Amino acid sequence: MATAVLTDPERTAVQAYLRLLHTVRAAFDGPAAAGTRPAVVPPTVLAEAERALAGAGLAGNEAEFFRLVGTWCPEG
Repeated sequence: MATAVLTDPERTAVQAYLRLLHTVRAAFDGPAAAGTRPAVVPPTVLAEAERALAGAGLAGNEAEFFRLVGTWCPEG
């Protein structure tokens, strides 16, 4: 597989997305209080990801973005 060189905004977007993904995973993998799971992601984490995606000119749902994520963190 060819290695892509990410621009700074792309790298920032991928890192923010991965932090968001890990936050969600941690919330669902952690102990459930009284059998319930958290309903939302912390607004600051989501806002960071949205700003980073916008700064890179990405929406976060296109094939190019997921290619960048796969290049940066194949197991993500």
